[in-house]
Amino acid sequence: MVENKAFYLTTPIYYVNDAPHIGHAYTTVAGDVLTRWHRQRGEAVWFLTGTDEHGQKVLRSAEANGIDPQVWVDKLVAEEWLPVLQVIDVQNDDFIRTTESRHIERVQRFLTRLKDAGWIYEGTYQGPYCVGCEEFKLPADLIAGTDQYEGQECCPIHSKPVEIVDESNWFFKLSAFTEPLIDHYTKHPEAIRPQSAYNEVMSFIKQGLQDLSISRSTFSWGIDVPWDPQQVVYVWFDALLNYATAVGLDDEAGSEGAKKFGATWPADVHLVGKDILRFHAVIWPAMLMAGGLDLPRCVYAHGWLLVGGEKMSKSKLTGIAPSQIVDHFGYDVFGYYFLKAIQFGQDGSFSWEDLSARYTADLANGLGNLASRATAMVNKYCEGVLPKPAALSDKERALEALLQKTTTDADRHMLNLDFAEGINAIKEFIDAVNLYVTEREPWKVAKSPELTDDLHTILYTIIDCLRAIAILYYPVMPKSMANLWSQLGMPGNLADQTIEMASHWQSAPPGISVTKGEALFPRLEDE
Repeated sequence: MVENKAFYLTTPIYYVNDAPHIGHAYTTVAGDVLTRWHRQRGEAVWFLTGTDEHGQKVLRSAEANGIDPQVWVDKLVAEEWLPVLQVIDVQNDDFIRTTESRHIERVQRFLTRLKDAGWIYEGTYQGPYCVGCEEFKLPADLIAGTDQYEGQECCPIHSKPVEIVDESNWFFKLSAFTEPLIDHYTKHPEAIRPQSAYNEVMSFIKQGLQDLSISRSTFSWGIDVPWDPQQVVYVWFDALLNYATAVGLDDEAGSEGAKKFGATWPADVHLVGKDILRFHAVIWPAMLMAGGLDLPRCVYAHGWLLVGGEKMSKSKLTGIAPSQIVDHFGYDVFGYYFLKAIQFGQDGSFSWEDLSARYTADLANGLGNLASRATAMVNKYCEGVLPKPAALSDKERALEALLQKTTTDADRHMLNLDFAEGINAIKEFIDAVNLYVTEREPWKVAKSPELTDDLHTILYTIIDCLRAIAILYYPVMPKSMANLWSQLGMPGNLADQTIEMASHWQSAPPGISVTKGEALFPRLEDE
């Protein structure tokens, strides 16, 4: 194990057969907030996302549009997938495309190594295949079709008939890893989360694993099998390897790629949607075991975003572009809303009404109003200069104790991927500061010259609390908190303030210039 290994987090790499919707952005924003939080703790971080560009589904989308598949994916990545990272303000360190040479070369090298070690053999596959999932299905996985698909066996996720495949392929000895996987997960239950995901995977593995076809011979859009160029690598076997190819898998010892791999691998968290859990918690670790590599420390399967009770989907016309939310509510509201409103790991319903209500209550009327009042009072009563505090009352001491607790609680929850509770801990501190303002009534205290010391203590305390809030909320709402930090006149860069620094009571330096700027979260007109 390399000392000071980076905290390494990945999102799934997303299929490029269509434009991204907020279901894709939800996963990416969760990864962004978590990696920003780790950076804010002073840790080295590596955050990977990217696109999965091979497979039959992508090929058919390109053909339906009358475009060469490479031209098709290049266009979608350039016009849809990369721009959405800017829309939701994601701070990823790398973006992997499975059509890149660095990925292709490393996949072929790894695959050859597995074959040489005896883990791959030639055989025939006959059975159902869902092009939408790009998955070989077991009969027990299928459901009976309804309406126009009545009498046909369908994929439970896409509700469309599966195709029957009969091909001569190359197979991976997945069955050999049934007991090793059971043993690993028994010893490391934290490796699959949440608990419901762990239970699902263990139940599936204990039924016994079947060998997996890892190539396709009926189409050519994919990575060539290095020893059999008439076949291409099965898209999932290709795609799963991105997490390792992006950081230098199997590069020559002493090379920059090998050094990167040593400082990064294994992944600390693979974020995945629950519908692709088995790929990541069964096939992927078996591949790594076969290759003699360390297994990821955690595969975390989050739930679905639901619209009208159904999983968000372009094909069902329930896909909502992230820009539709950002254009109306601003950059930072996207992550705040989805991570606070939905318990990560569970399904959650989206509605514009709920988003608008939470924005108004939590941000415009809550934090935004607190910041506006505080900066306005410092300008009105102290000519915009942060005063020096005098003696503290029990009310200030209570806020100090609460800030210590808030910082500790928020840190624990965020590291545990319990974003809703982490954000809520900070919100409860904001509520307490708002209550403090109501109870201390600085606008009344300001009317009595003999209470100037009290007034200065109150105003200083509010500003210092906002300093702490800006640090704690920065990983969730970086643009808004950078704006707040600037209005407070705090020295240094907000990004350089660690989570632990948030708890340092009375850290705001007296004498700084406090500015009442534009509203952090302006009240919005209903559309």
